[in-house]
Amino acid sequence: MFSGLTLGYFSLNLNTLERRAKHGNPDAIAIYPIRKRGNLLLTTLLLGNVMVNTALSVYLGSLVSGVVAGVMATTLIFLFGEIIPQAAFSRHALWVGKTFAPVMRVLMFVMLPVTYPIAYMLDKLLGEEMPSLYSKNDLMQIVSDLEESEHSDVDADEERIIHGALQFSHTSVREIMTPKENVITYEKNQRINQEFIDTVSETDFSRYPIYSGNEDNIVGILFSKDLMYEEDDVAIWQTADAFDENFLKARPDEKLDVVLGRMLKQKKHMAIVLSKNKMFLGVVTLEDIIEEIIQFEIEDEGDDDSDEN
Repeated sequence: MFSGLTLGYFSLNLNTLERRAKHGNPDAIAIYPIRKRGNLLLTTLLLGNVMVNTALSVYLGSLVSGVVAGVMATTLIFLFGEIIPQAAFSRHALWVGKTFAPVMRVLMFVMLPVTYPIAYMLDKLLGEEMPSLYSKNDLMQIVSDLEESEHSDVDADEERIIHGALQFSHTSVREIMTPKENVITYEKNQRINQEFIDTVSETDFSRYPIYSGNEDNIVGILFSKDLMYEEDDVAIWQTADAFDENFLKARPDEKLDVVLGRMLKQKKHMAIVLSKNKMFLGVVTLEDIIEEIIQFEIEDEGDDDSDEN
């Protein structure tokens, strides 16, 4: 039994038990306080195993001759002390761990004078048990395995989103930005009139980079939704609400998680991508980053006719 309990308890991942205990799983709540004291639990189980095996050998030796007692003890310990308990307990580790938790608490307390010094020495020499840490690739493989398992409730969409969320911090702005060749821009002295508003309305874009002099000199962003509230026949740069000169800038080599953090903090939906020489390279939007995370293109009215602006 002690051998089976050793395999059963130590087959349970400490991180998983802690996480399930926090979520209110009754099995994990019962097991985790015992399992987290790894070296003390181990010394208790091993001492118990040695005591039982020794007692069995002595008892059989008092009943039959030495050779027969040795054969009987080996057979009984092998079958009923090792093979059967380990096979059963490893398959039902949570249930077994919870069932025997009260017994283990008593045994750990009773054997404490013997086991604690040994466990303390192991903690000092070897260190306490380290939690299992997974790399992003490990996590993605785990999610893929869950999606393929018929016993899991993780579906293909959830797998795709989780993969995207784990990978997007390795993706640079350059990989997803809309290059300036596909971006509609306007000069800051462009007059706002009905003809201009009609032209802007036909593109279905909500934001437009505004330049001064040449297209590499971006000075702001125009919000098309606010044009209707502006006075007629004024320059873009003179508008009060539609023109934002405090726009967000991004480098092409910046990672998406960094840019997303700045977008959320500054409440911006678009970043102007500039080179080291402050040359205009393109734009990246909040929608672009979300699409990269969920690994799915968000369709809108403008996608049918032209690229994201």
